[in-house]
This record gives sequence, C-alpha cells and structure tokens, in this order.
Amino acid sequence: MRKLKNNELDRLNVDEFKQAKKTPIVIVLDNIRSLNNIGSVFRTADAFLIEKIYLCGITAQPPHKEIQKTALGATDSVVWEYMDNTLSVIEKLEKDNYIVLAVEQAENATFLNDFKIDEAKKYALVFGNEVKGVSQEVVSASNIVLEIPQYGTKHSLNIAVSVGIVVWDLWSKLRQ
Repeated sequence: MRKLKNNELDRLNVDEFKQAKKTPIVIVLDNIRSLNNIGSVFRTADAFLIEKIYLCGITAQPPHKEIQKTALGATDSVVWEYMDNTLSVIEKLEKDNYIVLAVEQAENATFLNDFKIDEAKKYALVFGNEVKGVSQEVVSASNIVLEIPQYGTKHSLNIAVSVGIVVWDLWSKLRQ
C-alpha cells in the first residue's frame, strides 16, 4: 500500500464545494469556548458537505488565527452565521422544517446507534458548551435529544469528537 498524495484525493475546491449538493444537516454551536474545537467543527462540516454552521452566544467567529489553525481553510468553504441567541436559531430552524437534535445526556434521550433517520427530513444538530453542555432551554426546545453511548469512567467527550461521531453516523445513515 502507498499513502496517497493530496492531489490524488479528488477533493472539491472551494467553488465546487459551494455548488455541491449538501447533506441536509446544519450544526448549531451553543456557547463553545475553545477556538480549536470551533475550527475542528468547520473541518468536519467541510468533510461531510454540511449545509451550514450557526455560531451562537460566546462561540467565536472567523476570522481568528486559533480557529484557522484547526479549520485549515474550511471557514472559506462552509457557510456559517453568527446569532447571539441559540434559542432563536432553534425557533428559526423549526420554522424551516428542520428536526432539531440536541446532543446531550438527558432523560428519555435516544442513543445515537438507535436513532432512525428519515431521508426526507432535514436535521439541525445542537452541540453545547464544553463544561455546561447544551443549555436546558435549548434541550427543552429540541425535538429529540441524542446521546452518544459511552462505557468508560468519563461523563463526556470533547465537543469536536462528538461532532465527528454524530455527523459521521447521520451521514452514513443518509447514504444507506
């Protein structure tokens, strides 16, 4: 086996990305502190042709060198918008017929591996603050709470890891 060079990967350029059919998923970041996590989310969104990222509350916005360090240019390809209030974003998305999925540990949460996707629907994934998680008001306003099953001693995963797991899972289910 030989490792492929970047020019052999057949990736889209930024203009092609902007014209490409997107995965019917948006990501909502609810008060994310870490600029590196924000940049990583942009890269994941680029990798899976995500429609848009909403940056809410204290979540920093591009351009910022710490975001760029991990985004590696994905802030140029992925559409994003800043909105101060996460709940307002949720209300807007629900009016636009998105199913809002808060990724959190909550009563009656659906484990990610048990979640059945409807290919005819659009989804909004809400990820919360590294310490406090998704705010209770946003959890309460969501249609479904998704939980990533975990079996070790820790209570949570890094947000960038969580985004990667959930986006990959939904993207895979949409492609089956």
